[in-house]
Amino acid sequence: MTQTLYLIACAAPPARRLPTGIRAAQEAGWDVCCILTQSAHRWNADVIEDLRDLTGHPVRHAYKHPDEPDALPAPDAILVAPATFNTLNKWALGISDTLALGLITEAIGLELPLVALPYLNRAQAAHPALDRSVAFLRDNGVSVLLGEEGFIPHEPKHGNLDAYPWQTAINALP
Repeated sequence: MTQTLYLIACAAPPARRLPTGIRAAQEAGWDVCCILTQSAHRWNADVIEDLRDLTGHPVRHAYKHPDEPDALPAPDAILVAPATFNTLNKWALGISDTLALGLITEAIGLELPLVALPYLNRAQAAHPALDRSVAFLRDNGVSVLLGEEGFIPHEPKHGNLDAYPWQTAINALP
């Protein structure tokens, strides 16, 4: 039986290469559902149908009306990739003002397997809020792949999309 993975993508450059992450997860046996932040959805507006065709599911980015049925199967695990500085900090604070944040804040309480693969620069990584947020998320069961075990922050304006470790995140899933 195939398990369902929610791939939640934030607005960082690797979000423009979601098919790489989706295919890696599918090759590992996951049924992938794609959820985007509003900005990531805007960045991918020209490929939303391609993402839907690749996953076989609608691509979500906003809350549905309470009377509408769920468009996606329930997740067995969630991967947040790329996870931005903003999302990591809001998530740790319990802010759920978007569909993406609502799903991942709730997932902690549901005790779903959660993996976060950040994408941020060294200036953002040096901000003291990030260490607190990452520690809080890790203390609450989230595998945050930051540093030697995942994503290593780059110099501002010098990110290397080819080095984004999608496979590391897929390997960290249960």
